[in-house]
Amino acid sequence: MKVSRLAAVGAIAASAVVVLSSPAFAHVSVQPEGTAAKGGYAVVDFRVPNERDKASTTKLEVSFPTDHPLASAMPEPIAGWTSKVTKTKLDKPLELHGQKISEAVSKVTWTATGKGVEAGYFQKFPISIGALPEDADELVFKAIQTYSNDEVVRWIEVQEDGQEEPDNPAPVLTLSEASEGGHHGASATEKASDSDDTENAAAETAAPADSSDTTARVLGVVGIAVGVVGVAYGVLAGRRRTTDA
Repeated sequence: MKVSRLAAVGAIAASAVVVLSSPAFAHVSVQPEGTAAKGGYAVVDFRVPNERDKASTTKLEVSFPTDHPLASAMPEPIAGWTSKVTKTKLDKPLELHGQKISEAVSKVTWTATGKGVEAGYFQKFPISIGALPEDADELVFKAIQTYSNDEVVRWIEVQEDGQEEPDNPAPVLTLSEASEGGHHGASATEKASDSDDTENAAAETAAPADSSDTTARVLGVVGIAVGVVGVAYGVLAGRRRTTDA
């Protein structure tokens, strides 16, 4: 009886690990390289994992916020991809840092010229944006992910306060406070250095799924192995008892 119970527990543990290792966090997201300070410029990465086993991600469209328009968006060149920045004229010109702007970035589109993001991999799409608003704590970017089989996933759902995370959440960039000295953006030298760093990282943008995803998958495999061993042990023990009888 004890052996049978151990086998059952092993099988249940394996199932639980498989459930926990599901890609709950495998969605399009955005993170700054360093900080994204209010009123300044920042390089941010849109992280796009491929969630399909038999299709590649071949296109990413990111819509920029309209409530806090951004005047500048400069994508970093990525091997195997083309990028296009779309701007739209504003109904009413805005004044940012003493300058009037009549148009703002409305969308940036990346299109694969090759295989795109294949199964088991993710891609980072770096882009320099600004000037970031001074009167907002975060920016919401709605993204559309297209696969090679023409499937489209819309990451456009906005997280509501006090509610569970939606199934297809929109990428959200959290802004940090500007420095006390009022230095909002990087100097020309710093920007050049940042550009060099991001270019060096371009070769690493297409990489296997990140450590959290990899760890979850390893745990899933381990859990399955434990369950199988437990079941097999229970069956063998049962056969031995039958033979001894």
